[in-house]
Amino acid sequence: MKTLFQGAEATIYLEKNKILKTRLPKKYRHPALDKKLRNRRTKSEARLLSKASLLIPVPQLLESQKDVCSIEMSHIKGKKLSLHLEKLKNCQKICETIGNSLAKLHDAGIIHGDLTTSNLILADKDKKIYFIDFGLGFHSNRAEDKAVDLHLIKEALHAKHPKLADKAFSAVLQGYKSSKNYSETLKRLQKVEQRGRYKAQY
Repeated sequence: MKTLFQGAEATIYLEKNKILKTRLPKKYRHPALDKKLRNRRTKSEARLLSKASLLIPVPQLLESQKDVCSIEMSHIKGKKLSLHLEKLKNCQKICETIGNSLAKLHDAGIIHGDLTTSNLILADKDKKIYFIDFGLGFHSNRAEDKAVDLHLIKEALHAKHPKLADKAFSAVLQGYKSSKNYSETLKRLQKVEQRGRYKAQY
């Protein structure tokens, strides 16, 4: 078993064609509370992944083990967009696809919670864009939460891909127009960005 990533919340392992994500205990929390929280988040992520799989390309959930707070899922072999987006000839089309997929999630009440190009993979096998890591995701139909998801991908594009960020995000919004709540979410996005600019001044 190979360790792919060690984060504050979880460790990601690769074994053959499977990914194992295990949530780590927090020593600063009471053991019983810590286990309860990790169990809840593991269960929530598994549910989100299962629901999202009916809508857009995501890793296949293979097993969820609450007793050890872990999720086993299929490994998506491909190009992580955080490393390859600028190199792809169909970059604009890819960004439009991201927006369209996000619209499907939001219309189903699924918030990704950590939407960056590091959590988007262009699969080698079927050339589809896969959304990964729903660890910070949750269910919500609030325009605010949907707008924050859009704000996150916009910020990620400007941080990781500054040369193409504006055009890329415009393409994301073009794809997101398929959302039934597009206008409401875009209005809320403007308010989210205004709050961000206000805070940055102080």
